[in-house]
Amino acid sequence: MKSIIATSLLAGSAAAFTSNAGSQSTSALKATPERMWDTMVDKTERSAALPFLPRAINLDGTMPGDVGFDPFFLSSIPKNFAGFIQPPQWEETEGISTLYWMREAELKHSRVAMLAWFGWLATDGAFGITMRFPGEIYSVESIPTAFEAHNVLVNQGSMGFLLLAVGFVEFCTAAVLVEVGKGENDRAAGDYTLDPLSFLKDKSDEEIKKMKTREIANGRLAMLAFSASSAPRPQLLLELQLY
Repeated sequence: MKSIIATSLLAGSAAAFTSNAGSQSTSALKATPERMWDTMVDKTERSAALPFLPRAINLDGTMPGDVGFDPFFLSSIPKNFAGFIQPPQWEETEGISTLYWMREAELKHSRVAMLAWFGWLATDGAFGITMRFPGEIYSVESIPTAFEAHNVLVNQGSMGFLLLAVGFVEFCTAAVLVEVGKGENDRAAGDYTLDPLSFLKDKSDEEIKKMKTREIANGRLAMLAFSASSAPRPQLLLELQLY
């Protein structure tokens, strides 16, 4: 009799424990927040550039040069970048999306890299003539190659002036981004309406997109080329090790 009573009590206790555990598990499952990943990708499509990854939600192929290459899904991170150029406590803004900010930066770096790569080759005589500024400090005797130009010009002081000039240009061009953040300007990212040779005049939308795609493609190549050229060279590394 005692064994029957003990067995009943144990069974009841076990049943009560199982019920509470199941209830707690269900409550915990319901309390799990939605993953940010679900809003950053389109699970129904694959990236055109990286077919083993889902498509980043903002890279739908509508922008010039958009081939879906974003392995870290940086373009999908929800963030307001307007605060980088205007403190949010000053006034309320509509904001600047991550994709807009990144395209603006990519185009700016692409254009600078294309100019820098052309200048790198021109100063080393790649086009049949060595193009240098007048003056002894800029001569081939003072700066044998473009690779050595940075350190020489930093010591000479020219790079300090260049830094001030670039800072002034950046300050001036940031004004339009303030307007974009406030919703007062709907310009496309990187569009400064600079077309002195009228390449885009009287062109169809398809032709304009093709030319903008060429610009961004050449800009990406220029960034890679300039980065590879300005990186430390094996010979220099060997000399440093011997030193």
